[in-house]
Amino acid sequence: MHIQSIPMWTGSSNNYAYLVVDDKSKNAVIIDPANPSEVTPVLKEQIDSGKINLTAIVNTHHYSHWDHAGGNKKMLEHFSGKPVIGGKDCEAVSKTPKNGETFEIGQGITVKALYTPCHTQDSICYFMEDGNDRAVFTGDTLFIGGCGRFFEGTAAEMHTALNKTLAALPDDTKVYPGHEYTKQNVKFCMTVSQTEPIKKLQSFAESNKETQGKFTIGDEK
Repeated sequence: MHIQSIPMWTGSSNNYAYLVVDDKSKNAVIIDPANPSEVTPVLKEQIDSGKINLTAIVNTHHYSHWDHAGGNKKMLEHFSGKPVIGGKDCEAVSKTPKNGETFEIGQGITVKALYTPCHTQDSICYFMEDGNDRAVFTGDTLFIGGCGRFFEGTAAEMHTALNKTLAALPDDTKVYPGHEYTKQNVKFCMTVSQTEPIKKLQSFAESNKETQGKFTIGDEK
């Protein structure tokens, strides 16, 4: 499993789209490609050079949060016929997986859809496994050192999403959130607790612009 982060709107909303590629088949999906002008050139270069076979667009939550699902129609102009996998309210959605449903990317990657309603009611995290490699794409539910706003849900729902659904994943699962918010998150964390893990996170965030995939579910616990 190869994961490529594609930063979008750097310096403002600091979003990430993620290209996930099955090494065996070269089949790939693109997660939350909300700004096609930044994502499309990356995909076209890799498609044209034979590095990937794009099979689907995947969304973590719905269209009114345009910075995640708002690019689907424009993406389909460039990559027509590709299914859009996401919650029922995502732009141009063609398939909504059930909670706990699994599907495959190529020959090696198993994907499980995990419902995590709160930030939006259709929020879905995607847990992926390829042998001993594990990753979870958390949209605006879980960030490194923080969580998303409760736009459509309650504290009880976020508690379930974080401390039951995501906490049940293997500790070595790498976390890929929808935004680069770590520096702001850890600044708040330091006002509440100054434990060694938080101090280490602060040090890492200060010296690294990107923190996605560098921390795990175990770290978040």
